[in-house]
Amino acid sequence: MYTGICRLDIILYDSGSLKDRRRILKSITQRIRNKFNVSVSEVGEGDKWQTASIGFSTVSNSAAQVDRVLDEVIRFVETDSRIEIARCRKEMV
Repeated sequence: MYTGICRLDIILYDSGSLKDRRRILKSITQRIRNKFNVSVSEVGEGDKWQTASIGFSTVSNSAAQVDRVLDEVIRFVETDSRIEIARCRKEMV
């Protein structure tokens, strides 16, 4: 069994308040969850309205499948024009 985890540190361009930040992050995490069937959550500090961190993970009996899913989620997040990925940390266990 292989487990893949990834943390994305992102910059939110359309966020002018903590309320906007929550709205954007909820939208992104829900879309990831629905499209890729992975565990996803906001991680890290929650008090800065222009930055955030999203963590997600997946499990499979194939290391290639785990890597493929993580890469697909990263590409999916990159297409969202409201944010920019500042840092990406990916790990397979």
